Amino acid sequence: MKKSNLPKEAYDQFYGTYLSVLDDSELKVLLVNDKTGFNKFIENIPEEKLHTSYELGKWTIAEVILHIIDAERVFQYRALRFLRNDKTPLPGFDQDLFVKHSNASTRDKESLIAEFKAVREASITLFHNLDNEDLARTGIASNIEWTVGTLGFVICGHLKHHQQIITYKYLQA
Repeated sequence: MKKSNLPKEAYDQFYGTYLSVLDDSELKVLLVNDKTGFNKFIENIPEEKLHTSYELGKWTIAEVILHIIDAERVFQYRALRFLRNDKTPLPGFDQDLFVKHSNASTRDKESLIAEFKAVREASITLFHNLDNEDLARTGIASNIEWTVGTLGFVICGHLKHHQQIITYKYLQA
């Protein structure tokens, strides 16, 4: 499935921001390519910048990376529930609370890379054998109706969106 195959009603406009940064590649290709690309991106972050923020009160780079990982886990879980035809509405999650309790200040690049690899491999495995019918299954999360396919693309777009923020606000400053 490509992003262009998603019906416009398959996602809330807020998440359109994440989808807008993606090209029209197949979902499975995006998931695999981002795994390698994001690992290299993390490797190239100067160690002295990992625990800095670009402005007082903003997350550090390590916190942003852990936010990407946490959000991917949340979106995976939602996709799994919807794939299994669970129609129970799922709550949102408080990203600031997650970051506050992430212990990002104790993490080094190697541990962040290892965790990202594991989480992304789980996403790749989850989405690998899905057909169009599976990707079209729906469920409610954060009071929004989602398709499984949309969740997969949001995983990829969310990562790319935050990678761009790290690049332009943290690393080019």
